[in-house]
Amino acid sequence: MKKPGVFGTLDPFLETGPVLGRRVANTGFLRFLLAADPFEAYHFFLSDKPLRDSLAGLLAGLAPDIAARGGFVLMDRRELPARLASVDYACFHQSDCISNPTHIARLRNAHARRLFPVTGPIHSLSYPDYPAAFLRHLWAGATGRDCIIASSEAGQKAVEAFFAHLRQAYALAGTPGPSLRRIPLGLDPEALDAAPPTPEERQALRRALGLPVEPTLMLVLGRVSHSSKMDVLPLIRAVARLFDEGLARGSVALVLAGWAEEGDPFPQSLVDLGAKVGLDIRLELRPGERRKADILAACDLFVSIADNPQETFGLTLLEAQAACLPVVASDYDGYRDLVAHGATGLLVPTVGPDPGGLAEELPAGDDLVDQLAPLLFDNQYHLLLAQRTAVDAPALAQALRALLADPALRQRLGLAGRERVRAGFLWPQVVARHLELWDELNALPAPDIETLRHVPHPLHLPYAKVFAGYPTRTLRPETRLAAGRSGQALLSGKEHPLLYAGLTQLLDPDAIRKTVFLARNGESAGHLALRLRELCPGLSMDRAAYHILWALKHDLLQTAQEA
Repeated sequence: MKKPGVFGTLDPFLETGPVLGRRVANTGFLRFLLAADPFEAYHFFLSDKPLRDSLAGLLAGLAPDIAARGGFVLMDRRELPARLASVDYACFHQSDCISNPTHIARLRNAHARRLFPVTGPIHSLSYPDYPAAFLRHLWAGATGRDCIIASSEAGQKAVEAFFAHLRQAYALAGTPGPSLRRIPLGLDPEALDAAPPTPEERQALRRALGLPVEPTLMLVLGRVSHSSKMDVLPLIRAVARLFDEGLARGSVALVLAGWAEEGDPFPQSLVDLGAKVGLDIRLELRPGERRKADILAACDLFVSIADNPQETFGLTLLEAQAACLPVVASDYDGYRDLVAHGATGLLVPTVGPDPGGLAEELPAGDDLVDQLAPLLFDNQYHLLLAQRTAVDAPALAQALRALLADPALRQRLGLAGRERVRAGFLWPQVVARHLELWDELNALPAPDIETLRHVPHPLHLPYAKVFAGYPTRTLRPETRLAAGRSGQALLSGKEHPLLYAGLTQLLDPDAIRKTVFLARNGESAGHLALRLRELCPGLSMDRAAYHILWALKHDLLQTAQEA
């Protein structure tokens, strides 16, 4: 049975580009939302027509049954006010909580018939301009039905810290903000279809992939960059520590797989560093999905020592556990939500900077990296941030030693990891939790929407007010207007309104004619707008003013002193 209402969004969800966690997560969410098909229809408001055309084809291929019944409607964003006023939306869900949720909430408050939920998930949270983005969420028109969805407990705490910081810094105690809920990301259930490989199958895969056959293979999967996600050098040092303590060189090798820029020398520098300590490192850059699955099946254990606040969840850990790989991971960010220490893997302690600093004379949260970050490129400040987060080197070596020495332990943790993924981290389960959340948010107490109609968002630029000094004068309610030369031609049927593309959502040819007709004998602008609204039900006062100004611009109207 379909849920009442329509699903709305301003995002395509299906994005192209490098295979990064955000893109993978957004594609997975939309794919399995459409597979569940819980809504009557799905409305996508995209500002770019080529993007709308491209997405229409992708959606038809992804969900042909929905496309066949006309369930996908792709529209220009300028259609939002009219659609919000006429369509019963169950929710508006964005692919992130940063870009558009507050803007949608303002339009909803102004035009919709009821306060439906506006939601969006977190992804990376460490960009220096994000305080301004989260500040947008704190305004008088926010309600509990607006919700940020955190993918991890650490991410939820970070969002709470954003709001606490902003409320204190801007004296916004008591200012409404969004709700905050936690729902993880997920995996395609097909990730669990393949049975764990036998030792013979694993050896055959290694030969086919050109990987070492005999050593215990560790796998690191992700962006191969010291300034993004994790620094691999501490892992190399931990293995060197094990070699010094008696682990046979050649008994272990490392597969380093994932995204790297074409021509980036850094991945090869890691191979060279490994060779210096006796660790064989094999690079697998930008593997396709099939090869990535084979690499996961060919390896013995998975290592991910995230040290970078750019990481919030950790989809690769789910992929590894789905492939029955035991995990050695840093006890950092969302990783601790994904790995059950001692049951599906081992978590290694981390040490980060204290918010209060080490010197009492400095205010908390005012250090050199904070000051520099807004002036640097993403990779530059993320490197600074990551290099002050330490993964406990002796504990990392100890965790590796435990798994390298005990194949039975690796097997037990790997099988438990797969069951953990099956129990709560598959996309159908994640989508079901979103549906439950939207039901919950719809049921929350909320103010009468009429009380929010004219509550502007403080970070929406009031163009007329800010730029009132640009024109010679502004259109005042008492300004006298009359039909201009083109207006008289329009009334006699000799001319017709010529509307540029992009104006049809704001201007109505019939309302234009009525505007000129009402002003034919002279009328004040304020009274003209009121009379126009009487003749055009549903026309707001600001749209009436827009019609009048447009008519003035095109000589359909003229001011009295020009008559």
